Amino acid sequence: MEDIFNKIKSLRKNQGMTLKELSEKTDLSVSFLSQIERGTTSLAITSLKKIADALGESMVYFFENDNDLNYAVYEKNQKPFRIGSSDTTLVSLSNHFPDRKMDTFIITLDPNHKDPELVQHPGEEFYYVIDGEIVIYIGDKKYFLKKGDAIHFPSTLLHKWENPLDRETVLISSVSPAVF
Repeated sequence: MEDIFNKIKSLRKNQGMTLKELSEKTDLSVSFLSQIERGTTSLAITSLKKIADALGESMVYFFENDNDLNYAVYEKNQKPFRIGSSDTTLVSLSNHFPDRKMDTFIITLDPNHKDPELVQHPGEEFYYVIDGEIVIYIGDKKYFLKKGDAIHFPSTLLHKWENPLDRETVLISSVSPAVF
């Protein structure tokens, strides 16, 4: 996360933008933005999206390495990351070449994780259960998936998920459009 905080500060300063100006563009407080740049607070994905938009960058900018290639090679020692205080750990299996249409991740859900509300957005989602179990709610339907099961659905449908177990659940996920 420290890299993200540093990139936000550097990009803002390179654009000659004050914290107050960034605050006005994002509807986030100056003190909160200052805490983000100092790395003293967590950052929700929705706040990062507001900041990225205000700075004229895609969210992927904050996650890419300077030596990215036009293809991705997954190495099992890659560092997982969390967005803010999320109960979800992600390892990116994608790379950031131009016009990329999807993101792929290994997702680890903490024990007993439950999304608080149904969400919907453009795109598609695919999940394959590597280990554990997951309950996925799509509209008024409930799907129980176990190791080896998969689901693919349009993200425009209201959806959320939960890990019903007292241990982690691990998934492979591909989503479009690319988010990071």
